[in-house]
Amino acid sequence: MKEIKISEIEGFRIGSDQDTAGGTGCTVIICKNGATAGVEVRGSAPATRETDLLSPMNTVEKINAVILSGGSAFGLDAAGGVMKYLEENNIGFETGFGIVPIVCGASLFDLCVGNPKVRPDITMGYAACVSAMENAPQEGNCGAGTGATVGKLHGPDCMMKSGLGMYAAKAGRVKCGAVVAVNALGDVYDADTGNQLAGILNADRDGMSNSEALMMDSMDQDLNAFSANTTLGCIISNARLTKAQCTKLAAFTHNGYARVIKPVDTTADGDAVFVMAAGDVDAGLDGLGVLAAAVTAKAIGRAVLSAEPAYGLPAARSFK
Repeated sequence: MKEIKISEIEGFRIGSDQDTAGGTGCTVIICKNGATAGVEVRGSAPATRETDLLSPMNTVEKINAVILSGGSAFGLDAAGGVMKYLEENNIGFETGFGIVPIVCGASLFDLCVGNPKVRPDITMGYAACVSAMENAPQEGNCGAGTGATVGKLHGPDCMMKSGLGMYAAKAGRVKCGAVVAVNALGDVYDADTGNQLAGILNADRDGMSNSEALMMDSMDQDLNAFSANTTLGCIISNARLTKAQCTKLAAFTHNGYARVIKPVDTTADGDAVFVMAAGDVDAGLDGLGVLAAAVTAKAIGRAVLSAEPAYGLPAARSFK
């Protein structure tokens, strides 16, 4: 596996827009010529759009964009801006009566920071598309990561700032990249060393505790966690895949979540992974699954390491 820039994966454009004061934003991944796609939602509290059409049993073969946003369910409105931009640029499914862009997406809960009345909307979704055309994606406190936080088992007083992370790699001719907005209930660990990077703060707020240990110490109680969590990811690749393979690849990718977010896919999370494949390179599905999980784990680490302290919350860099 050799690291590459995510912008080197042909056929995709990634862009973001945000309201920093409001503490929210959105990130769009556009594939002008259409990408075969799949999704796997494992969290129990998802806010999603157009995920049913990604089922291999349904007829739409390709999508044009995935949008990841803040704003909880309100943030799904940002997809309207993506629809507007793509229609204006003649990108979408030709119905015979006009172009219909195929846009899937999901939103995370970030209403607990900034101004909860500020949410991604049509204007922000459109602006993210304009940004995507520059093909210079940013990480950290931007896009869907603007209001992202982690370590929320004991609520807002003990959480840390997270953000948006990206990582891409090449294995042979196959390129694979991950875009992840990390807004987890749990803690985040380094994919290589296993060291904790971010998560729940200790009682003195001068270091971190361990969410899994705290949960096991209260095993006799139902999880009464702060239910404002969702990690959203999108895998992009130049591989040639069917819808069924994209769906399976999304499932494989959750292994990357599990590798570095602990705990993950809880009843208080809405964790989801999208896959977009838009190439003509042959790839073994199992090998690609290993690569997708690896780049996702790396992207999650970058999401917390690139985050800046904000909204009164420390970030990983606060403890270096």
